Amino acid sequence: MSEPRQSTVSAVVTRPKVCLITGASSGIGHATALELLRAGHTVYGAARRQQLMIDLERAGGAALPMDVTKEEDLQRVVQTIMSEQQRIDVLINNAGMVIHGSVEDTPIEAARRHFDVNVLAPARLVQLVLPYLRQQKSGTIVNVSSIGGEIALPLGAWYYASKHALEAMSDTLRMEVESFGVNVVVIQPGIIRTDFESAIAQDLRMISGDGAYRDMAEAMAKAAEKQSTAADQASSPSVVAEAIRTAIEADRPDTRYVVGWQAEALLNLNRTLSDREFDAAITGGLR
Repeated sequence: MSEPRQSTVSAVVTRPKVCLITGASSGIGHATALELLRAGHTVYGAARRQQLMIDLERAGGAALPMDVTKEEDLQRVVQTIMSEQQRIDVLINNAGMVIHGSVEDTPIEAARRHFDVNVLAPARLVQLVLPYLRQQKSGTIVNVSSIGGEIALPLGAWYYASKHALEAMSDTLRMEVESFGVNVVVIQPGIIRTDFESAIAQDLRMISGDGAYRDMAEAMAKAAEKQSTAADQASSPSVVAEAIRTAIEADRPDTRYVVGWQAEALLNLNRTLSDREFDAAITGGLR
């Protein structure tokens, strides 16, 4: 049996946890891995682009190659952690994808890919990790959703549908595993400064830029480009990382954490207005 990894970061928590984070090569996942390492936790970052996680290894973490859509990769990563640590305390399902285009124009294969990455991969990791959490009678599963898990905007149906599904799965799972001492947490970031949506304008013009939805697509593409030039308004991934750390270190965490620029405002708008009022508020600026 291989020797357990030892973090080179000074521990500042009384009970360090063994954590698996998917999508750890960039954005929220990368920031979260570093935040948890600074807090003294044992961190395994997993992503397709292992070369982008070198700094995680330098900070004392582990960087494991993993494609979340490949069963053999998921099993290998979980087995590696159990072999090296003999336990796992935290699963952070962060890996995700997004594409923008109308429902009519977006290929169904792209929709299937969304559900594979954003819903089924997290669910499969939950299935692989839960037996150990139940045996330990403790643990936390964190599913990184979005305010798009509760609201929906034009020309992004499959992203929003997949995040709605992830949140529904999380709600069901929370009720199923509470008696085993396992917590389930949903993170709902707002507008965060990452590369995750850097291709919005390109997607919109490629998928829906020449057809019936071209005017809306172009308006949204221009808005996305304008937003990218004013990225200072978006929140840093660190605010999400801090919320995740708070959740996994709490004995009884909140079921949802809303974080980031415009997150609370958009959710409150959606909760306050009728469906048609919300539709008009959103689409009015796209005309």
